[in-house]
Amino acid sequence: MIMTAESGVVECARGGNISGELDDTARLIVSGADRPRIVSTLTGCLAQFGGNIVDSQQFSTGTDEGMFFLRIEFQLPGLRRVLPELELALEHYAKSYGLRWRVIPAADVKRMAIMVSREDHALNELLWRWQSGDFLADVSMVISNHPHHQATVEGLGIPYHYIPVTPDTKVAAEDKQLDLLSGNVDFVVLARYMQVLSPRFVEYFPNRIINIHHGLLPAFAGANPYRAAKERGVKIIGATAHYVTSELDAGPIIDQDVIRIDHRQSVAELRRRGRHLERSVLATAVSWHVQDRVIVHGNSTVTFTD
Repeated sequence: MIMTAESGVVECARGGNISGELDDTARLIVSGADRPRIVSTLTGCLAQFGGNIVDSQQFSTGTDEGMFFLRIEFQLPGLRRVLPELELALEHYAKSYGLRWRVIPAADVKRMAIMVSREDHALNELLWRWQSGDFLADVSMVISNHPHHQATVEGLGIPYHYIPVTPDTKVAAEDKQLDLLSGNVDFVVLARYMQVLSPRFVEYFPNRIINIHHGLLPAFAGANPYRAAKERGVKIIGATAHYVTSELDAGPIIDQDVIRIDHRQSVAELRRRGRHLERSVLATAVSWHVQDRVIVHGNSTVTFTD
């Protein structure tokens, strides 16, 4: 796959210009206090500019908390030309309702960095889906504290940065990582990157660092959830994709999945079976993030799945 973030042109390995098909498509993402006529007002605004809604999903938390969330995907001929005027109109209506909002052109390519340690299953899944055209995203770089995946990554034309990390060099290593990432990527994916990121690092990418945890959070947080699950005798194990916060393994959850187990499986077998979950759950979370299907609300998320 060849992607050019500057031009927004995306060519898939199987051929075709994805962004060309999406040039006139955008997404309107809205959240705020629930009030009557929000939907009719915003959709009416889009209609005034000639917008055609192709997908719309909304959610309200109900009368107690009274929060409202909305994702609209719409097509508008000449989108880039009309967008500034449309945004002025939307700002007027959103301000009157006290809403947070943004419009994201669907053809805008998000730049993704992948961070990985020794295990390669999550990395390989992301690279395979990228090559297959499943992600409208540019894999800008891979950063690792091990050199093991360099040949694979560079063979795909992706820059690979080997930055060792020890307790004594952690701060300096993060400085190097941030120098590479800052201004060059839109979000970061931790594909089994087995280092705890500092709060300073996380602050650079609020709700834009996606991690895969090899356990069903909030149960069995920490470094060895499969062993903990085996010792506890649970009957399901799972994987959790979440946004990273300064509190370890406690960020807003994007997606989860589970499989059934029993007493016969060893810890090694649980790890083997769990890897399949980790691959699919992380890929799903990345896909939803790239398509602007996730709205963070407090320490939770609203996910408008496709």
